[in-house]
Amino acid sequence: MNMHELTRELHVRNDSKIVMLVADGLGGLPLEPGGKTELETARTPNLDELARRGVSGGSIPVKPGITPGSGPGHLGLFGYDPLEFRIGRGALEATGIGFELGEHDVAARGNFCTLDAAGKISDRRAGRISSEESAPLAVRLRQVKIPGVEVFVEPVKEHRFVVVFRAAGLKGDLHDTDPQATGVPPLQPKASKPGSERTAEVTAEFVVQAQRLLAGEKKANGLTLRGFSARPHLASYDEVYGLKAAAIAVYPMYKGLARLVGMQIVGKAQTLAEQIDVLEQHWKQFDFFFIHFKYTDSTGEDGTFDAKVKKIEELDAAIPRLTRLKPDVLIVTGDHSTPSFLKSHSWHPVPTVLVAPACRTDGCQVFSESESLRGGLGQFEAKYLMSLALANAGRLGKFGA
Repeated sequence: MNMHELTRELHVRNDSKIVMLVADGLGGLPLEPGGKTELETARTPNLDELARRGVSGGSIPVKPGITPGSGPGHLGLFGYDPLEFRIGRGALEATGIGFELGEHDVAARGNFCTLDAAGKISDRRAGRISSEESAPLAVRLRQVKIPGVEVFVEPVKEHRFVVVFRAAGLKGDLHDTDPQATGVPPLQPKASKPGSERTAEVTAEFVVQAQRLLAGEKKANGLTLRGFSARPHLASYDEVYGLKAAAIAVYPMYKGLARLVGMQIVGKAQTLAEQIDVLEQHWKQFDFFFIHFKYTDSTGEDGTFDAKVKKIEELDAAIPRLTRLKPDVLIVTGDHSTPSFLKSHSWHPVPTVLVAPACRTDGCQVFSESESLRGGLGQFEAKYLMSLALANAGRLGKFGA
């Protein structure tokens, strides 16, 4: 019996409210040995108060030592074992913008990038080009024509876009063309498993034509593709947990993740303050709320330590509005760590705090990486966070006689 079978058997319905606030890439590292992380540097009186009232620990997104992408990181938080449920970023981005993937579709997440005169990547995100600048470029790529294949290109946000290839027999087992580094050219499309060679050929032709269409652009004169994937099928939050769940997110990828597990996307918020406005407006309509805050991750990836500190302080300032709603369970966590020191996702456990009337407090006084090491939740796999949330909300019955 796996955890989903167990929660299906034990879940009970009541009128409790659960809020999960996910600060993307929350965990960090000091810039030098013995220093403080971004979270430990930030002034966080409200998060510290949650630590005193609740129980803390370190969430392990996948397994110790494994660095997750955002998809596996969030699936773990949602209680779906990321080793069992593997979803490519393309499907997530496509679903997030409302694109209905069919049975013959393969989707990929695209990044506009900047190439130098030698064809090497000088900026993996084209200077974080604005949505207003990038959307017309994505629309331009709809000019790509590949015999026997329907090609769809949709703008997403900033430097991101989605491409979907539709043809019988296509499979989504391809390596990314993003080398995750500058100073090197984009990688050639290559099948990661037998059976996806045709998709690699289609992708290679798309890239050739797309590069011609982008030639002459100052920022976005190139592209990389990531997360090739077909449409996944997952049981919903209502089936697995007995929860009517809502997602309040800004970026399409996270809306896509939420939609795939049966959450309803509510509101059109673009800022954290607006996200909490949406939470307040829909408070009576749902049992579970997932709120996603992106900017602790993007500042970490940019390697801007001080900017990440400020984003953590922005997050902290929003906590009183959440606590005023008096959720029965309030969780603050992240999908993974993104230390500014590394400028990338990392394998480090993520500080997590759970506040509920029935939680067993642990004496932690501040919300930080070091305090979470001695917290009552211990170092736990993220896939168990939802069962802890259900238990603290009185939504799990007893197992066995």
